[in-house]
Amino acid sequence: MKRPRKSGYKCLFVASQCIVFLASALLFVPRSVAQNPQLQERLAEVKQAAAQNKQALAHYTWMEQDTISVKGEDKKNQVYQVRLGPDGKPQKTAINTGAPPESSSGGGGRQGRLKQKVVEKKKGEFKEYGQEMASLVHQYAPPDPQRLQEAQKQGNISLGPTGAPNEVRLVIQNYYKPKDSLTLVFNKTQKAIQSVQVNSYLDDPSDAVTLSVQFSPLPDGTNHVDKAQVNGVKKKLTVTIQNSNYQKM
Repeated sequence: MKRPRKSGYKCLFVASQCIVFLASALLFVPRSVAQNPQLQERLAEVKQAAAQNKQALAHYTWMEQDTISVKGEDKKNQVYQVRLGPDGKPQKTAINTGAPPESSSGGGGRQGRLKQKVVEKKKGEFKEYGQEMASLVHQYAPPDPQRLQEAQKQGNISLGPTGAPNEVRLVIQNYYKPKDSLTLVFNKTQKAIQSVQVNSYLDDPSDAVTLSVQFSPLPDGTNHVDKAQVNGVKKKLTVTIQNSNYQKM
């Protein structure tokens, strides 16, 4: 007596399991953009504006002043001449280095020299830390159209509450680093980014950094970063960046 063939039943079982698996997987596919036409439209406007401004800024050079302060006391000022390089990233040339005048009350002798050495080491640490914070600004502001596109693909963008009729607020997770967040305010009428707020960190998530950026238009309508402030929570260090003197090349 022949035994019933089980291969057909096995194929049906495998197929049914595949269908169940695919159906379950679809539940986890990011749909925030695909299911929200308004978000798609606003995001397209932001990406277009960001791309156009990036092209326009490539024809400019400007001055950037970085001020490093610790617990509200200015420690160092640095001025740069800036322009965008062929890769679209800022190329900065230092013009001068300034620091508040220091007291010479440390005295001479071995103890005085040792104290001065400690002070110089501390200044070097603050300078390096401040430069890391300042460089982080350029990773978030102005927002990069390609990173916005990638965030869209990953379903990491949502619409936030607005405070004005012409305002659009985009909330973006995992924009540049894992578990960071960027909130972008866009003016629909002016077709321009108004501000960016960021919660990020340096090398380690415990070294938290907050970033606030304000944008302003040039006479020809080109939007640019006017002022940025970066706060290093751990060391109570603040870097204030002020851009000015935009000139066409």
